[in-house]
Amino acid sequence: MTDGDTSYENILYEVDDPVAVITLNRPDHLNAWTGAMDAEVRDAMTRANADRRVVGIILTGAGRGFCAGADMGALDALSSGDGDSAQQLRDPGERFPWRLRTATSTGDFDGRLTYPLALDKPVIAAVNGAVAGMAYPLALACDLRVVTPSALFVTAFAQRGLIAEWGLSFLLPRLVGPSVALDLLMSSRRVDGEEALRLGLANHLVEPDELLGFCRRYIGDLAARCSPSSIAVMKRQVHEQFHAGLGDAERESQKLMVASFHRPDFAEGVQSFIQKRPPAFARLPLSGTDGGNDQ
Repeated sequence: MTDGDTSYENILYEVDDPVAVITLNRPDHLNAWTGAMDAEVRDAMTRANADRRVVGIILTGAGRGFCAGADMGALDALSSGDGDSAQQLRDPGERFPWRLRTATSTGDFDGRLTYPLALDKPVIAAVNGAVAGMAYPLALACDLRVVTPSALFVTAFAQRGLIAEWGLSFLLPRLVGPSVALDLLMSSRRVDGEEALRLGLANHLVEPDELLGFCRRYIGDLAARCSPSSIAVMKRQVHEQFHAGLGDAERESQKLMVASFHRPDFAEGVQSFIQKRPPAFARLPLSGTDGGNDQ
């Protein structure tokens, strides 16, 4: 069953078990980012993370672009010292009281635009066009990026007298290496979909008319074959341990493996293999799992 939410003004939100799709919906402005959009995306992400029907989340943009970065009107106000007008860019707003509740929702994983790293469920950025400015770290904070040939990644910070904002200086070199990251940041050069795939910015390259279908099938395949609680734990392992020492990561893995032996998903995974049938894993969120929330 498909259902959508009409209460949002800047995004579209749709759930079609096992997929949630969040669409940035300011196509006349290339989905430029505002405080109101920020608040709505956060709210939708949090809802999807808590929705048991949802195994994975797709973030995309309406029209020709993914997101052109910060709304230029807000940037102009900010550069001219108009604090009241620029407030929409600085703060997410108060329309949706928001508090992310996941196993990794503290410290490194609860940033303004990097919070998708903290969600229990995989987030796929379906990049259909321009990714610029503050949309760049948001896209990199998603777990996967599926792009079309017309995708376009550009930082633009150096051309605006700004810096690598919202955690981009952490995220970008971990995907492409420090030298390539500095090239992209300093030159602000444009990277299309094919180069994004070569550099490691993207996981998959598909034709425009296949973009959402590919992402939906990817999540559908996870829902059919993989344990949501295992995915949640592995996602947390990768993001937490990527910048930790190998020894700590190996020791933590031992603890998590022992815990997984006691979850119903382990028994179901083994039995479904022995019985040569598709597994029937429970959906998140569930209480008492290492990867889910207590609801």
